[in-house]
Amino acid sequence: MSAGMQQLIAKTAREVLQESGADEMTEHQLRMEVSKRLGVDLALPKHKAIVSQAMQSFLEGGRVPEDHGEADEGREEDEDPEQSDAPKEYTDGGDLVICKLSERRKVTVGKFKGKTLVSMRKYYNKDGKEHPSRDGISLTTDQWLALKNSVPAIEAAIKKMTPGS
Repeated sequence: MSAGMQQLIAKTAREVLQESGADEMTEHQLRMEVSKRLGVDLALPKHKAIVSQAMQSFLEGGRVPEDHGEADEGREEDEDPEQSDAPKEYTDGGDLVICKLSERRKVTVGKFKGKTLVSMRKYYNKDGKEHPSRDGISLTTDQWLALKNSVPAIEAAIKKMTPGS
């Protein structure tokens, strides 16, 4: 899916939420309304993820930031880049790609059986689609926080074990 299409879906979702508010609208209803306005089927997981993210941002902040085409103008230095309006990449399964560790390895955030997971895994191509392999790990939010809090100790151990450091 093109970055332009991702932006159009997100922009239309913002408009719908601002017109009707999220108090009376489910994510499914939002997706159906955006689909109707754009004349596009939004049943694919990557489309659902864009609409879901727009709704989540709206609920968390009371609104969804507007895209005025001013990529980084006026952006604060310490502003979280994940909160930017820049187009985001999604896996074919609808998970948000946080970073690519290599051509085949990715860090993603998504939902599985109602739980938010941070996954680091290898991907493979089959029938023109990218699929996650069994090679990797998925962490619950509690596990992610434990790992995140251990980063200073991990960095210190790496430094200690790296010759010439």
